[in-house]
Amino acid sequence: MSTQSADMTDKTNNWFVKHSFRIFLGIIAFFAAYSAQAGGNKVAADTLYRRNPGMITPKGPYMPERAMKNDILYTRLDVSFDWQRQQVPATAIIKFSPHFYPQNTLELDAKGFDIKDVSLLDSLSDYGQVTLTEVNKLILKKLDFVYNKRKLIVKLGRNYTRTDTVYIKIEYSAKPNDVLRDQPGDHPTDKGLYFINADGMDEGKPKQIWTQGETEGSSCWFPTIDAPNQKFTQDIYITVDSTYKTLSNGLLISQESDKGMRTDHWKQNLPHAPYLVMLAVGNFAVAKDLMPNGLEVSYYVEPKYGADAQAIFGRTPEMIAFFSNIFGVDFPWQKYAQVAVRDFVAGAMENTTATVHEEGVQNDTRSLIDGNSDAVIAHELAHQWFGDYVTCEEWGQLPLNESFANYSEYLWSEYNNGKNEADWQNMQEMRQYLAEAETKQVPMIRYFYKSREDMFDSHSYAKGGRILHMLRTYVGDDAFFASLKNYLKKHAFGTAEIDDLRISFEKVTGEDLNWFFDEWFHRPGHPQIKITQEYSQATKKILLKIKQTQDTLAATVYRLPLKVDVWVNGKKNRYDALIDKTTQTLEFPAAKKPDLVLFDAEAQLLGVVEHEKPNSEMVFQYRNADRFLAKYEALAQLEGKLADTTVKSVLIKAMTDPFWKLRQMAISNFSEYDGQGFIEIEKIIQDRARKDPNPQVRSEAIITLSTYGDNNSDSIYRQALEDSSYQVVSVAMEKYLMGQPSDANEIATRFENSPNDAIVTSVANYYAGLAQPERYDWFLEKMKPMKPTEKYNFLQVFGKYLIKSKQDVQRKSIPVLEGLARENPSYFVRFGAFQALGLLTDIQGVTALRKDIRAKETEPKLKEMYSQFGEL
Repeated sequence: MSTQSADMTDKTNNWFVKHSFRIFLGIIAFFAAYSAQAGGNKVAADTLYRRNPGMITPKGPYMPERAMKNDILYTRLDVSFDWQRQQVPATAIIKFSPHFYPQNTLELDAKGFDIKDVSLLDSLSDYGQVTLTEVNKLILKKLDFVYNKRKLIVKLGRNYTRTDTVYIKIEYSAKPNDVLRDQPGDHPTDKGLYFINADGMDEGKPKQIWTQGETEGSSCWFPTIDAPNQKFTQDIYITVDSTYKTLSNGLLISQESDKGMRTDHWKQNLPHAPYLVMLAVGNFAVAKDLMPNGLEVSYYVEPKYGADAQAIFGRTPEMIAFFSNIFGVDFPWQKYAQVAVRDFVAGAMENTTATVHEEGVQNDTRSLIDGNSDAVIAHELAHQWFGDYVTCEEWGQLPLNESFANYSEYLWSEYNNGKNEADWQNMQEMRQYLAEAETKQVPMIRYFYKSREDMFDSHSYAKGGRILHMLRTYVGDDAFFASLKNYLKKHAFGTAEIDDLRISFEKVTGEDLNWFFDEWFHRPGHPQIKITQEYSQATKKILLKIKQTQDTLAATVYRLPLKVDVWVNGKKNRYDALIDKTTQTLEFPAAKKPDLVLFDAEAQLLGVVEHEKPNSEMVFQYRNADRFLAKYEALAQLEGKLADTTVKSVLIKAMTDPFWKLRQMAISNFSEYDGQGFIEIEKIIQDRARKDPNPQVRSEAIITLSTYGDNNSDSIYRQALEDSSYQVVSVAMEKYLMGQPSDANEIATRFENSPNDAIVTSVANYYAGLAQPERYDWFLEKMKPMKPTEKYNFLQVFGKYLIKSKQDVQRKSIPVLEGLARENPSYFVRFGAFQALGLLTDIQGVTALRKDIRAKETEPKLKEMYSQFGEL
């Protein structure tokens, strides 16, 4: 699953679509004691506690793999929908066998149902091919059951052994809005199945139904053993109004119409876990494609994006071919579909053969100039192998799913966009983890935790992806991908734990890798390294004095094999090094004082390295290093040092660097510059604004030009209003209108109905400054249909408008903002509305209103955000 939703700061809004749900996770601080010996390996706290069921620790109870009393082998569901009551009348047929020991009951997860009847069925080779009328003829007897709105315990009437196969039928009605939430472990908001705009009263929003099963949401709409160590095949019969399209796992076998209704039969004939079962219903446009092997690929989008579906998702077949090749296992399922839905509760979800995306993945083709959603598309696709084909046996082993999906984003970017782009993405992911690590440091693999949802953090995603990158660098590409192939094939259609991955790597490499898995997967934290550099003229050696400064009692003393580059007289020598002590000194030959020493030359280390260098070395590093991270760090250290003519010349040169991010960094350094050579520098930046091939750089150039306070670039802003990039247009408009030109109203009117929300927001920023009362309805009209990310951004501008407006306008906005803050499906839109209300606390009652909104919020992430930012 992608626990994300939108990037408000950097490359594209789509990056935030992939990542925002992670940004505010990990607020709660973590503390645990670890035993240690100085300079030696430490035993992680998880291994200090006995892993006994019922064991309670300060970190939470021991979370074992779900005991497998019975194995579900097959499930058939016949579902229809009561839109008015938002209920699901349904029938479930379950085929199961005792796992090993004889059983006389079947315990199922079934949350918030009305159970009408449970029956024992006769054996039948294929219950997917008969009608319910025919099924009823196969009833052997009614079965007694006990049900407490959470667990359904079916009394089978006698003992069955593992050689027996048992079939039962359950008639029930699922009521996802009535799921109980008063017990430890209950998720505060998960429903499993969601009716969107069920009454059709929300104008402009489509009526939809979709499901979200991870972690235990599936049992909110069908009875099952809702654990990732169960695997079964399935048939789902979905009855809907004939105007709707449906999607589910596997292949569409048949469609039968009757009196304006239609029943679609979807068949999943390969086993998968319960949390991966899905369905979606709505008015979708469907575009179809083919995998290289001829299997179907399809894209379900809202009709207005039908013509853009190929532009949004069209790289999927190439991704499938790429991952099939590097993973060493062909795409393992019957088809692959992707659907975009409204109000989705995660960034995306990797249901077997049918990924669900939140609506932000949908953009018109022109918007994709500013960036696509390849990262999230690659992430969810990779889960078809890591997570769906081989599934973590328990949620504490989640990195086996999410770390691989996260790293697959890097793999695709490296293949499709080049090493620099992948390394830039890699650096952002590491920063994401390090930000979380300031308040939360836990082992990757967790046997003790309080909530399954705690696993969906930047450890399981961002840190895990960087650990896999280190492992790949250590063993080499051939061994890394051969090990993945071994792991996938050995555990195909089954489950795994972290030791299974280690064993596959050891099988391929012939090397004991307990040390690597121990320090990176079983212990919290990361290395923090301080380097002091000295040159000995007497011995002709460069000395690197290394100190690991992390808390080695809470984490460990890391064993870090890496490379060190030493440049002397413009020539590079690369050396192998092993860091494995709290303090140690590395020595390398150098005929004279080196031009540059580059620690971790392969830029693969997950951690924090403090290695002070003079500007002269950083200039040399930018000019000579061949990896993005080294160049980025050089420019970052040289920022703000334009008084140094050598540094300035490097930054001028960097404005034409081959990689866009380095060009962008260099240009931003000249914001508000008025020093020597200003005219020539301004011309270079103007050229970048006009001609740079990357819209991020063109935008940055326009932003930088706007800080000069002259009118030399007005023509560039006007020209940029015709740019192919929406982002460039929105930035140029904001900067142009900021100068209050004579045609400002004309320009604003021209773009106020743009199909792009970023452009509309720029117009709104101009209107906010005018604070015209008659614009109030315009603000509301434009905000209503916006996607969550853009709506959050727009709320910031709306707040500016309100601050400048009279109190009658402000008062009129309070119920609107209250509604958004309490009821909007997107938690960060609720947060944005809550912030906007914070601008109106001078009005009586608003402070109390905000306090009540905060007190009644149930979303854990938003509650953490309120706490983090001290919002009152």
